[in-house]
Amino acid sequence: MIAAHINGDIKQVEIGTTIFNLVTDLDIAHKKIALEINGEIIPRSHFKSRILQDGDQIEIVTAVGGG
Repeated sequence: MIAAHINGDIKQVEIGTTIFNLVTDLDIAHKKIALEINGEIIPRSHFKSRILQDGDQIEIVTAVGGG
């Protein structure tokens, strides 16, 4: 297990977890989101290949519609 900091909260995830696995587990894979790891914006095209590392600082922002 490794520790990832997600929006300020620490979450334990399995070694080898990808961003895609994470957003699927968080039930937000289908939403429009912006995701940043350690200050770097990660494009959705990299979600399946980017493996989380111990101590990663992850910020996830979901788009909110309205008028």
